[in-house]
Amino acid sequence: MPMPNDGREPEGTHDDDTKPTGSGTEGLRDPGMQPGSELPTPKPIDPNAPPVPPSHGDEEQRPPDDEGGKRKGNGGSWAFGAVLAFLLGKGKAALLLFLKFGKPLISMAITVGAYAIIYPWSFAIGLVALIFVHEMGHVWVAKRKGLPVTAPLFIPFLGAAIMMKRNPKDAATEADIALGGPYLGAAAAFVCYGIGVYTDSGVWHMLAYVGFFLNLFNLVPIRPLDGGRIASAVNRWIWLAGVVIGPFVIWYTHSVIFILIWVWFLFSTYRQFKAKKGEGPVHIAEGVYQAKADPALPDWYYRGSSHLRELPYTAYCKLDGQHVVEFEWEALSFKGELPIDQAILVRRVYAHQLEGPDGEQNLTLKVRVEGNVYEPDNYYEVKSRDRWRIGSLYVGLIMILVYMMWVIQEAGWTNPAQ
Repeated sequence: MPMPNDGREPEGTHDDDTKPTGSGTEGLRDPGMQPGSELPTPKPIDPNAPPVPPSHGDEEQRPPDDEGGKRKGNGGSWAFGAVLAFLLGKGKAALLLFLKFGKPLISMAITVGAYAIIYPWSFAIGLVALIFVHEMGHVWVAKRKGLPVTAPLFIPFLGAAIMMKRNPKDAATEADIALGGPYLGAAAAFVCYGIGVYTDSGVWHMLAYVGFFLNLFNLVPIRPLDGGRIASAVNRWIWLAGVVIGPFVIWYTHSVIFILIWVWFLFSTYRQFKAKKGEGPVHIAEGVYQAKADPALPDWYYRGSSHLRELPYTAYCKLDGQHVVEFEWEALSFKGELPIDQAILVRRVYAHQLEGPDGEQNLTLKVRVEGNVYEPDNYYEVKSRDRWRIGSLYVGLIMILVYMMWVIQEAGWTNPAQ
């Protein structure tokens, strides 16, 4: 029976017409090779040498131990890189979170410190917390209405404010958002009142009183206070009540800030009643941009550009509700866009300041957009049932807040040092 060739020469004799050699390959040629290109003759095999183990060329050879060690090391490096990438990803998320909430938190801390200069720390922290809850009432209702808003920004001795990134569709929606702040703020004041009754703590009594007062103050029918926005959905003639009530509030509070608010309200109300239909108050937006100087333009062109320069523009609204004004400075081959926080009727777009070029031929230009806030003709058309609902909530909350302030005053709980 023929035996498989294991790569060694079989022992025994060979045919007579074949002259065996030590290797058994002498004189053989590859059929595909040219004449004269014999295979190299290997060294003779010693018949006394131990047998060579067969070579399995088709099998994958196992790597040496040192390579295995390297592979283990590479696996550890890969795991370390994965952990590092995970931590960096978490760090990026934390950074984005800080950029979103960092300013509100910093402004809140500064406001607490400012109030702590005058009042005890416990009262300062509680006061800022009451303002925060009030603003979160606006945020909560705005989110329910599908309107994006910014996080609250605190201003010492002025309160806090949020900005709507898109205008409400009508006065009823605006009024609902305005009601959210005083209602949630009043609820927080009731919590302080309950804790004060339970603990008999003067700080909690005073926080409750201030909480009721702040929310009542915001219900005065004067824009930009919440009461002015609520009144616009009930009847805009209520604004005249704000004109009359304003001096009494100034006398009671001795607030210079409220004097400025009242004067601004008088001016803006007069302009709104005198404005053309569909036009609201004047709105101005600015942006700073970087552009490259054109070497082909002479130097006097940039020096002369410090004057006003009108720019062609296109105004539109994105699918997410963000209003944008695109403009172009053709001579500089520069195009830019300026986001607008509300719908406006753009009147003009112009560059009003140009700096440079610097050593790297960079220009800094300031662009301004001027226009009027757009108010649809049907913006103040509110359904009768919504007018009654909003009006009832408005008047009812005023009565509750006035009553609670009277209760606390009668109890003599208006002294924080009590």
